[in-house]
Amino acid sequence: MILITIMTTHGCIEAILDPQAAPATCENFVRYCVADAYTDGAFWRTVTTQPDNQPGQDVKIDVIQATCRADFAKYAPIAMEQTHTTGLVHRDGTLSMARFAPDSAQADFFVCIGDQPELDAGGARNPDGWGFAAFGQVICGMDVVRRIQMAPTVKQTLTPAIAIQRILVHSRA
Repeated sequence: MILITIMTTHGCIEAILDPQAAPATCENFVRYCVADAYTDGAFWRTVTTQPDNQPGQDVKIDVIQATCRADFAKYAPIAMEQTHTTGLVHRDGTLSMARFAPDSAQADFFVCIGDQPELDAGGARNPDGWGFAAFGQVICGMDVVRRIQMAPTVKQTLTPAIAIQRILVHSRA
């Protein structure tokens, strides 16, 4: 397990990453952390069911999404580690990689608020059925996650974005 702290202007979020279950996804995320790519990055998006800001979506979810700083040159996309292979599922506090298509994840990640089984492999949120690559779990700071989720928005865009001061990687076991 790898312990990380996501330091934001709204408080800190501690999480553990599971490189045994999702080695490529964890390696990718840690590579961005070690390169300080998330320093001055932001939580920029919140997808909510209460209030519902997902018009036109049949399958509703609750997540907050973060990205690295704008001037960081992202690494090449990684192969997707699906939940049916890793055994990790999208539940309250799960960290997962954002993506548009299979094998397209780079730096953006999200945190689930509440259980989100429709984001798992075979789930209906994404028409390709691949789901998203879960790789970690919040262990402290879900109150911060919920504060970020409820911050002011224009549609799904946090306005202003919630700054990430830094993501610290504490230990690797």
